[in-house]
Amino acid sequence: MKKYRERKRKTSIWDRVFVVCNTIFMIAFVIITLYPVLNTLAISFNDGTDALRGGIYLIPRKFTLKNYVTVLQKNNLITGAYITVARTVIGTFLSLVVNAILAFIVSRKRFLFKKQLSLFWVITMYVNGGMIPTFLLYKGLGLTNSFWVYVIPGMVSAFNMLVIRTYMNGIPDSLEESAQLDGAGYTTIFAKIISPLCKPVYATVALFVAVGQWNSWFDAMLYNRMSDNLTTLQYELMKLLSSVTNQGTSAEVMKNAAGAVTPASVRAAATILTMLPIVCLYPFLQRYFVTGLTIGGVKE
Repeated sequence: MKKYRERKRKTSIWDRVFVVCNTIFMIAFVIITLYPVLNTLAISFNDGTDALRGGIYLIPRKFTLKNYVTVLQKNNLITGAYITVARTVIGTFLSLVVNAILAFIVSRKRFLFKKQLSLFWVITMYVNGGMIPTFLLYKGLGLTNSFWVYVIPGMVSAFNMLVIRTYMNGIPDSLEESAQLDGAGYTTIFAKIISPLCKPVYATVALFVAVGQWNSWFDAMLYNRMSDNLTTLQYELMKLLSSVTNQGTSAEVMKNAAGAVTPASVRAAATILTMLPIVCLYPFLQRYFVTGLTIGGVKE
């Protein structure tokens, strides 16, 4: 009994040490992660010429909104915002549906050539045709100067499909077999049994796709550069960030804002505007980032 108490006391002490060390580490990690974001936020709300003196950390020294006014007054920014929101919503939904269906098909044990097809998709992750052949292909398909060039090429993703397939492989086969005994077809099994259990991986993949669609600007420059009505928010912000780094254009920006902004302050404001929607979206998807929803559902 005495040895048991001593062992319990030692275990309790080590548990407390671990909790303290883990707490300190997590606090330090949060500070290291959040400080660059909070510092950028402070610079974006600070007067540009005042920020050149330095010494701004977490709180603006001379508060102003002219950095954001300069960014929001950019030509075609509203049009780009509409196109970006549309491509993010439509592209994420279609990509999730297509990849989920493909993953469900490949994950079925009775599906022939599933290993060969999976290998083919893996190869496409490492090998591509190059920029010029891709551009010629899209042009031949009529996707250039079109909104659908933002959506259709990204509907099928080998990585996202394999992630969903791997998650589906972990779902007990007994659920599918029980549904088949009750007369359910594959459509019913996918829609009413598999998909509800795949909410965590669906949320993860949706977040991956949404972030990629929201931050994408290279396809707008490459395929829709001459169409102002098809520009994207990120492409317009990229042009703004590129322009303020040039000496002549940055002088023009400072003149328009009465000397209140600088390239650094404009970049900070554009960065905050870029990341704000994704930061607001993440808390709603975070609760789905869990695993083990099927544990205990079926006893094998």
